[in-house]
Amino acid sequence: MTDIAPLIKRSLVDQALEQLRQRITQGKWAVGARLPTEPELSAELGISRNTVREAMRVLAFSGLIEIRQGDGSYLRSMTDPLGAMRAMSHCSLAQAQETRQILEVEAVGLAALRRTDEDLQALREALAKSAAHYHGELEAYICADLIFHRRLVEAAHNPALSELYHYFSSIVGAHLRQTLSAQPRRQAVFDLHGALLDAVEQQDAELAKTLSRQLINEP
Repeated sequence: MTDIAPLIKRSLVDQALEQLRQRITQGKWAVGARLPTEPELSAELGISRNTVREAMRVLAFSGLIEIRQGDGSYLRSMTDPLGAMRAMSHCSLAQAQETRQILEVEAVGLAALRRTDEDLQALREALAKSAAHYHGELEAYICADLIFHRRLVEAAHNPALSELYHYFSSIVGAHLRQTLSAQPRRQAVFDLHGALLDAVEQQDAELAKTLSRQLINEP
């Protein structure tokens, strides 16, 4: 009996998730709207409050809703980021590079035009940390490199681009790991990061985009 109970419980939560996601995608609630309370959802869906609570926690983890203690739950997005991550996780190296060309290169061009002194300082600090790990442990370098690239995108000051890149950067990291595990790291490639930062500092958008493309093709 103890082995079967968790399966039944999980099935009920899955059913609750399906119903809640269906209501979200159908536009029953607007983004930013306060959702019904757990007792209200329990009565509407015909399931227990505990099942509703577990389903809401899953939705919060996936980024669809925000649970504010003492205030209630609010709809954060109508698109499930975890679904997008599952789709991105199946892309090939060539597909990941194509996506970076579209997303990151254009963001870098905007960053060159919009960067602030604070952005430049954050980028210099991130690049210095990345340089310290470039010839060292691979995971430490990839972590530092992703921070540099995220800050580049953030310097575009476009929240939508920053959010997209936040999710996509895990795919970038996976493919960097795959590529750099199979070939030696070359100093000439890392030096492109410094040249890219110089172009952003000089507000040369076209040069920054050209260097970004080169980096994407030669990680």
